[in-house]
Amino acid sequence: MTQQRDQRAIDAETVAQYRATGGHVERFADGTMLVLTTTGAKSGRPHVKPLRFIADGDRIAIIASHQGAPKSPDWYHNLVANPRVTVEVGSERFEAVARIATGEERERLYAAQAARMPQFAEYETRTTRVIPVVVLERV
Repeated sequence: MTQQRDQRAIDAETVAQYRATGGHVERFADGTMLVLTTTGAKSGRPHVKPLRFIADGDRIAIIASHQGAPKSPDWYHNLVANPRVTVEVGSERFEAVARIATGEERERLYAAQAARMPQFAEYETRTTRVIPVVVLERV
């Protein structure tokens, strides 16, 4: 539980810095971070998470890798239950609808993220689950 609390503190600090600087966080200086707000699947409360992303035209893809853990991250379960989300990219904030990519689209987007950030290729080797790719489309 301590690791989870520590991660929440790191996430909160990262989001605060992101919002205060219009999207500039030193460790994400390559511009590959967004802030995702989901609605809790059980609680109905908002949950905020900084995540890596890849642009795909005017859509955004995020990967529910959980660093190769055996189960998907909580934010993934939240958006499956409640696909309407809020996305912050830089100083822009907008509503989006999340959907799970499948087939060729999933493979293409995952490969693009792994080419950009090789640790995503490693995450696949750590788990037996198919790591979900989520596409966020503006509403």
